[in-house]
Amino acid sequence: MKLQCVASMVTLALVSLSAAAQTTAMNKTLSVFEQTAIANEKSLIDAEKKDDGAFFKQTLAHDFSLVGIDGQLLQGAEAAGALGDTDLIELTPYDMKVMRLDENGAIVTYDAIIREAPEEDQGPPPRYQHISSLWIKQGEQWKLKFHQATATHWGDW
Repeated sequence: MKLQCVASMVTLALVSLSAAAQTTAMNKTLSVFEQTAIANEKSLIDAEKKDDGAFFKQTLAHDFSLVGIDGQLLQGAEAAGALGDTDLIELTPYDMKVMRLDENGAIVTYDAIIREAPEEDQGPPPRYQHISSLWIKQGEQWKLKFHQATATHWGDW
């Protein structure tokens, strides 16, 4: 009986510690640098939803590259066109993280739920994707240098 009581107390303590750690992680205050990187990515997401060519022209680095969900590397105008030429129905990002490279570079990664209208003779792209973007600061402006979408599996394998 005493062993069960001790085991219950240990389990309760571990669950409490785990919950406290998760709450602390969720309440982490973002640095100004992280806030800027996330704001840049959210602006990109908004531009993708609107197919905002002016945003892409202003924001993409001259040597911008993209790896699409199909694994193909696109560069230059072709890559820019692939960003803005979608039939997005939904693009919902979650779990955004920022990796600071230095004061002039950041990688923003996140998961996203994406729905697009299917193309002729093709099914829709994978609904769950992991996105990575490389942002570099040129002068006072942040530019998107690289963007990649990778299909993620949802459920058991």
